[in-house]
Amino acid sequence: MFRYALLGAASFLGGSMRMTVSLCVIMVEITNNLKLLPLIMLVLLMSKAVGDVFNEGLYEEQARLRGIPLLESRPKYEMRNMTAKEACGSGRVISLPRVVKVSDVVSILQSNKHNGFPVIDHTRSGESLVIGLVLRSHLLVILQSKVDFQHSPLPSDPRGGDRSIRHDSHEFAKPVSSKGRSIDDIHLSSDDLEMYIDLAPFLNPSPYIVPEDMSLAKVYNLFRQLGLRHLFVVPRPSRVLGLITRKDLLIEDTENVNTLELQSTSVRNRHHNKRLMTRNSDVERPLLNGLLVGSE
Repeated sequence: MFRYALLGAASFLGGSMRMTVSLCVIMVEITNNLKLLPLIMLVLLMSKAVGDVFNEGLYEEQARLRGIPLLESRPKYEMRNMTAKEACGSGRVISLPRVVKVSDVVSILQSNKHNGFPVIDHTRSGESLVIGLVLRSHLLVILQSKVDFQHSPLPSDPRGGDRSIRHDSHEFAKPVSSKGRSIDDIHLSSDDLEMYIDLAPFLNPSPYIVPEDMSLAKVYNLFRQLGLRHLFVVPRPSRVLGLITRKDLLIEDTENVNTLELQSTSVRNRHHNKRLMTRNSDVERPLLNGLLVGSE
């Protein structure tokens, strides 16, 4: 009777939680009887296979009911024939200008629950340009502190340089509690709502970007492997600035031991040009070089 009860419990847990190896080890350690190992393995495999035919496991169903975007290990087969642009949908992208009014920020944060927003700037020709990504939590910190409010609707640094941030690093750290800050907890006066914020010092200037015609399966793998939460989809660029290989990412020691440089093409070209200049100077001064060699 004990064996049947043990196998029944193993099949129940294996079919509901879809655990095989770990559950098998736990059952064997409880009984301390290796003779039951083949039967436990068989029961777990059968219960998991039957459960996968009908529905997902208990943990996956709980994540789905709570609205947690849990990604599977592999993308769906139909994603191979879809592009990143198709996954974006037809909804309008909610973006923020570089210098935004406080009242507009409050209105956007109250109207949606997005975690990040693209920041848009305009060139001299009037073309829109994505300059980075700003997080919702960072916007809440800026609104709560009020130290970065300004009266002018112009950028604080028109050249786009780095401005000193009057905040501590722990203010932008992720809160311990899952709730965190809320826009409803921030109280702003009517004068505060009429002021402006320059978002340039607080944005991420290099977010992950993919072209609009990239396969959705590749986009899925990026989210899965890199743990991304946001990804920008942009039109395919028409100009190539360079090419990076594995060798370009290797770090080598330079003449100064305390200095490390990336072994990029530009670094190799700089060393090559230096050798050429040294060789040319040796050709131009043969007598001086001979005297130096003779003196040594």
